[in-house]
Amino acid sequence: MQHTAETIEDFIIEELKKRFHEKVENFVISNSTDIPYTMTSIVFKMYNYFHVRFNYDRGSFGCSIVNGEYGISIDSSETWFDQADFDKFFSDLQKQIELRIPNKFLEHHGW
Repeated sequence: MQHTAETIEDFIIEELKKRFHEKVENFVISNSTDIPYTMTSIVFKMYNYFHVRFNYDRGSFGCSIVNGEYGISIDSSETWFDQADFDKFFSDLQKQIELRIPNKFLEHHGW
């Protein structure tokens, strides 16, 4: 199935909102195009602590924590959009983000 940048953006944003509720906000889309190939980037804030970048480029995808010019990659076994188990992907994202946030901060916010 051929995905457009817009359908990918809509899917990822809606899934993030559905799964993380108030723990995710401030979505900004950039580098969105379908020509000459489909790619997009979505930056969002998680847990009021980290800015995370979701990148999609010609079928592969992943997330990283924004850290200046470069990012800190979030590991997941799910890397190809058409074959991804998104329950696994979002679970990996949650675990990797929460591991990097102090427990006192999470507890203070009831997370």
